[in-house]
Amino acid sequence: MSRLRQVLQTQLKPSIWAPERTKTFQMIPVDRNVRFPPLKLVPSEDPSYATAHSPLSPLTPSSPLSPDGLIAPIWIRKHTSLVPSVFVLFLRLFEVPYTTPRSPLDPPDAEHERERAEEERRKDTDLSSEIAHRKKTTNERGIKLTVVLMASRRILDDPSLDGRLTYIRKQSGLDSRAALFVLSPVSSAELHDFLHSLQDALYESAVEYYTSHSKRVRRKRNRHSQAVSSYNPAPLVPVGVASTRPLRPEGWTVRYEYKMACFAEFRGEDEVALKHYQDAYTTLMIMFGSTAILPPRTKRWAEAKVLADTINFKITKFYLYNNEHALALSHHNLHIRRFADFSRGWGIGEETFEYWSWIARQHRVLAELLEQGSRSALTFPTNTPASRTSGVPLVSGVGPGSAPLDLDAVRALGLNPSHALQHPGHYYYMAARCTEARRERFLASGNMSQGTSSAPGYANEKKVDHLKIILELYTKSYELFKKYSSSASQGRLTLWIACRIAHTYYDSGKFDMAVRFFERIAKTYRREKWNTMLRPLFSTWYACAQKLGDVELTVRLLVEMIGYGGVGDPGTLQGDLLAILKSSVPSAPSAVLLVDLTESEPILNTSVVFWKPEVRVGDDAAFQISLIAPSNATISALPVDSITITFSDNYAPIIVRHESAESSELVRLVRLPQIQPAASEGEDIDIEVEAYLRWKPDDKVILIGTIAFDAPGSLSVSSIIVTLKEGSWTIKIPHKPCAAHESTILAPRWLSSIQPVRFLPVSREDYSRVTVRHRPHQLAISFSHQELALLDEEYPITIEITNNDDRHLDVDVDVLLQPAEVDEAVQHIVFNNHKSSGLIKGIQFGTIAPGVSAVKTLLLISSGASGDRTIDVSVQSSSGSNEQSRSDTPDPHTSSANHDTSEILRTLLIPTASAFLVTQDVDYWRALRPPPALADLSVFEKEFWDDSVGGEAIVSTEVECSAPWGLEVESLQLHRLESRNAKVVHSSVEESADDMFTGEYLTGDRFCDMCCISLAPTEDEVANGEVIPGPGEYVVTWRRTISPGKYGPRSETRFSLPPLRPPRDGLIAMLTVPTTAKLHTPVPMHLTVRNRNTARSAVVTASLEPHSLDGFVVAGLRSGRLPLILPGAEEKLIWNLIPIECGLVRVPSIKVIDHRKALPATDDGAGASAETEGEVVKVIDVRFDRRKVDEVEVAVDEVEARSAGQANTSAILVLP
Repeated sequence: MSRLRQVLQTQLKPSIWAPERTKTFQMIPVDRNVRFPPLKLVPSEDPSYATAHSPLSPLTPSSPLSPDGLIAPIWIRKHTSLVPSVFVLFLRLFEVPYTTPRSPLDPPDAEHERERAEEERRKDTDLSSEIAHRKKTTNERGIKLTVVLMASRRILDDPSLDGRLTYIRKQSGLDSRAALFVLSPVSSAELHDFLHSLQDALYESAVEYYTSHSKRVRRKRNRHSQAVSSYNPAPLVPVGVASTRPLRPEGWTVRYEYKMACFAEFRGEDEVALKHYQDAYTTLMIMFGSTAILPPRTKRWAEAKVLADTINFKITKFYLYNNEHALALSHHNLHIRRFADFSRGWGIGEETFEYWSWIARQHRVLAELLEQGSRSALTFPTNTPASRTSGVPLVSGVGPGSAPLDLDAVRALGLNPSHALQHPGHYYYMAARCTEARRERFLASGNMSQGTSSAPGYANEKKVDHLKIILELYTKSYELFKKYSSSASQGRLTLWIACRIAHTYYDSGKFDMAVRFFERIAKTYRREKWNTMLRPLFSTWYACAQKLGDVELTVRLLVEMIGYGGVGDPGTLQGDLLAILKSSVPSAPSAVLLVDLTESEPILNTSVVFWKPEVRVGDDAAFQISLIAPSNATISALPVDSITITFSDNYAPIIVRHESAESSELVRLVRLPQIQPAASEGEDIDIEVEAYLRWKPDDKVILIGTIAFDAPGSLSVSSIIVTLKEGSWTIKIPHKPCAAHESTILAPRWLSSIQPVRFLPVSREDYSRVTVRHRPHQLAISFSHQELALLDEEYPITIEITNNDDRHLDVDVDVLLQPAEVDEAVQHIVFNNHKSSGLIKGIQFGTIAPGVSAVKTLLLISSGASGDRTIDVSVQSSSGSNEQSRSDTPDPHTSSANHDTSEILRTLLIPTASAFLVTQDVDYWRALRPPPALADLSVFEKEFWDDSVGGEAIVSTEVECSAPWGLEVESLQLHRLESRNAKVVHSSVEESADDMFTGEYLTGDRFCDMCCISLAPTEDEVANGEVIPGPGEYVVTWRRTISPGKYGPRSETRFSLPPLRPPRDGLIAMLTVPTTAKLHTPVPMHLTVRNRNTARSAVVTASLEPHSLDGFVVAGLRSGRLPLILPGAEEKLIWNLIPIECGLVRVPSIKVIDHRKALPATDDGAGASAETEGEVVKVIDVRFDRRKVDEVEVAVDEVEARSAGQANTSAILVLP
């Protein structure tokens, strides 16, 4: 039982925010004999029971709502805590104690079993009577009764259990569905599962219970709504006295709508509940609109106000459940506006504390609701405006045709912050501000007359700790703003809330806590220059310091407040400071009080100007330091003892001490001696001068002087310290070198004349710093080279560097070869045994003494394509001295000035041309020998070479000297390269003498070479048109002719044999005849028909033309058909010719026809068929076989065969 009670207590508890609708209940453990509140005041046996009313009804005289009350909070408590929708009764099922038999073999004791059954029946009857009694009380209210019988595990196996349960259900009158359960001892997890299943089983019964209540209330509402509401003037009653008139129909409507809304909310029907709450709220606003219905400041008026706030809370919450943020905020704002208007008519407007108390309560309730929702699944809109670039710019609130714009388009124009739902911290802040106004009105009313102070609610308001409430609200708002603040806002509003917390601590007398907050807030305000926020903060902070009696804090604040100015009388602050300094002593008499104003407003406007931005080592730099009094502050009485100016480098500080001689000049000039660098660290001698250090508004003290430099670096003024002395007080106030007040624009100026006063404007940005650099190095750089560079030669460029300085200089050279803008250009440089196609860095020329020159040669090697080559040369020099900058910290302004280095850049543009112009021409010869036979085993030998497919290529190479001056050619060689499909057979270069091509060549001179190449591609390679790389390259060794007898370095130019692509053949006929013959002497004539098609055989006929036989007697075939020629095969025909004429005689014409391409036969007019001829095959005389690249295409064969295949132009010279 104890574990069951614990589990029940851990179940769902009532929650303000519960948008999830699950089958869960609010479980309240009660005594099993608990009594429900009575339905009516008279018992059910009373004859007047039917006409009686509920104890909470306005119609019941003893009711707290009688006669015109709307609804009481006890009604909500009644239905959430006192009257359930389902009553679960936990009872224990009776069990007879178990007795162990003496022996397992003993038979059951029939007498004992009969007695046990009778006892169980008697106990079950008593249990049924108890259940029936409880059933009667629940039935009166329509409450579902469910009984859970607790039993041991042993009884679950008892076969009589089902009968006992059936008996109990029938005797007690329980329902047959979800009315009786049995629970045995189980684990905690199983106990939780049982309770979940129990809730699932009873959920529908609970919904039916509240549905029946809603139907009953709806019938009553309809009955009252039929009555016409008419206004009858009520008799005048004193203000604050309730009327005895019964509740009007509008009141009954509010009452019934509110009840139906609550029942719908209990059922989980949020939309229905929202509708009823809205109807109740609307009717309630009608009632508030008439003082006759709800007279102000009465009990019913106060109850109705609370009810309106409650309904507003419910409506807002349901809107938030649906993520309708705009509707929720709109209804909240509407509720505040309506009651603000009502309150003005009731006499409790903005001038009363009751008004602000109510406004603060509304904001706090909304904040708590949003905070509860944020712990669950409620999210807040980002309220980011739409980008203007996402659509067309909008200039008005209507679109084309005066149609209204959609919501997104209107939001692009902007968003009213009061119409955007924000996080709960904002509404806690609003509640705090309203509570502050409430406190102000309360204090104001207390200071008035006694009659006003006795206003309603004043006595209760006196008991309220306003400051405690304000601190609580501000603290919650502060925490939530820190949680939800974005990085863009940087927590500025959070700091403002912290500032309000500090002011509240001040009002409550907790000055130490206020000072802690002020210290943290002021850091950010100073850094971000929120001077408008700082001035009132300083006033309250100063008051806290006075209350605490902290003298040093008071002095610090007064000094800082003098810098900010604008607080009270301009002379009051310095008067207060002097009074404190004269009347008090510091905590440590010898201590110095430091008031750092580097992030605050300065007491003096300061400016530092150097005349030149750069100087050289050994030169002087002129500077002016201006100390200007602000125009909006009075500092004439400040006891300024001295002003210390320190530099960023190792220089002695300048101390300007106050002299008593008064000066009335607006511009006072103080000349300083020349400032020298310190000889060594620790031996600095301060430079002291005297001046009158009292300023009236806009007075100026200008320090002018020069500073000498013996080392490179950067110099600026690091700080300006103003020292105040009065009595035992010493106060040091550091200033920035160039600082000005917020309202002052201090442009850099240079004092050029004192009488009259005249300034020159300084336009450069970095006017407060001077950079010291070494003297530039005096180097003369010259380049010598030829006018034009040739490809493949080592082109020398001589670099000569002369030191014209008076210092020894270490010189390094970097050379960068820029990428060429010409395609196929190849280039690199060689410098001091370093080779690169890009950058060669750090070539040392060594240390060059004054007046001495150093020379080195750079080589440029270009190949590929001609064009311009660009070379960048960087000459870097450094002095041999080891001078270092005096600056101890690295400075980006002087990183290059700290070292005595210099760099000179030069760019060379070298035009490049080719030394030779090479022209190559290729002719292809067909092979005469037949292809190897299919059974020829020699094709498998390594040395086998078959050029029957490719034939030979004759390459004619012509080399022309294209250089603008002469060249000496030392040699010309042909280097053979290994190739699988090509090899060089012979070349004229190899067969000629060694010195045949050597000698001097002028521009335009030429030499030539003929090279024969044997080609052995496969048939597939020839058919696919694949290119065969050239099997060799020419190497020309040459030198540039600089002058007669003087030549440049030896160079080599290489150019390859051209790529080869043998022409493709189909079916061809090759004729072989001798060139000469003797009269009457037989000579042979051979005709070879070769089929180079890869997939088609040929059917060929050959015939001699009769009219071409006049010069010869022919022995051989006159006309006939050759055997079928397979792909890759050939057939030969031989004729013997006997010349019978002398001279150049034409050989007999041969006609060769391929019948595989013959067209189908066509019928003539007589019906006879004639044999059509096929395709004419071209007959080629092998003596004149010359072809260019791929001339023998199929289309070309058809044209040339028809025009030249029938007439053979070959001839033989016949000698006598």
